[in-house]
Amino acid sequence: MLFLQDLDIVTILAILVALVVGITFHEFSHAWVADQLGDRRPRALNRVSLNPSDHIDPMGALMFVLVGFGWGKPVPVNIGALRPGRIGMSWVSAAGPLANVAVAVVLAVVYRVLDVAGVQAPTATQFLLLAVYFNLALALFNLLPIPPLDGYNFALGILPPRQALQLQQYAQYGMLILLAIVVASYALPGGGPLRWLFSLAGFLAGVLLGA
Repeated sequence: MLFLQDLDIVTILAILVALVVGITFHEFSHAWVADQLGDRRPRALNRVSLNPSDHIDPMGALMFVLVGFGWGKPVPVNIGALRPGRIGMSWVSAAGPLANVAVAVVLAVVYRVLDVAGVQAPTATQFLLLAVYFNLALALFNLLPIPPLDGYNFALGILPPRQALQLQQYAQYGMLILLAIVVASYALPGGGPLRWLFSLAGFLAGVLLGA
């Protein structure tokens, strides 16, 4: 079942714009932090940019349409070039989800200001609601400690070398694990991990928006 089916065109456009905003800030933050820590590769590849075309991955966008979540182009990072060493990779990894949370908070403030001011702008309001939700969903999803998500790379940076090496042995199974999570989320009668994650994102969005 397509995630966007049965939705009106305005809602679909609002969702797509919200997704583009979330992924762009997410990947830009990875690249910017890596650049600040000494790795010049992201800048050389034009990833320290807020241009969406530098960060949107076609397959990631297609997966969003098909199953309700997606991803951007991974930012290549040379751990050896990061000044703090391995812990620097944890900082780079955390930057993406933190950026999404920051975007959600800023847009929630804008939404509340418009609401208090009594501004009637249904399309803008709908975009703000969806952008807050999807930025929180992106942050939570990427915090899962499953390769190649940010939670996994964050764990590699903070674990002792021996434990990090042991964890890396499971990297080859990351996509299979994610596929299993997707199937379980849509096949189980009571929902699964992704549905629980989306529900949590919806709850947090409601808190920020005062809904």
